[in-house]
Amino acid sequence: MRTNRFSAIRAFTLVELLIVIIIIAVLAAIAIPKFANSTQRSKDAALHADLKLYRNALELYKADTGAYPTTLNDLAATTAPANGVDPATGSTKAITAADWKGPYLQAVDLDPENNQAFTYTTASPNIGVVTSSAGAPYNTW
Repeated sequence: MRTNRFSAIRAFTLVELLIVIIIIAVLAAIAIPKFANSTQRSKDAALHADLKLYRNALELYKADTGAYPTTLNDLAATTAPANGVDPATGSTKAITAADWKGPYLQAVDLDPENNQAFTYTTASPNIGVVTSSAGAPYNTW
């Protein structure tokens, strides 16, 4: 008895292939939006970490010298600045070089949200407050 040699070959039908393609498309439609905003989430995380780092450095500076720095760049200075900002009044206050234990940061980076400088306030009532230049809601972090 002779059999047709093509009858033994098995393959997927067009319907089976279409079902697999539809399943892959549905899974892709679910997964792609989960990763679409990953860049924004990473910028938010970097901003949150930067603000925490700068605020901690400001408090260390104030604990050592009794004053806030006049600019954020004073946190990364390699020598003691001559003056700071009095935390109570906002006026200029002399800093003793022996009290200064810096630098408190390696460098002051730009805001990762918009690549601009952070906002640092030395005026009353927000003396020594660093915020994001990107605006709300980032200012409250």
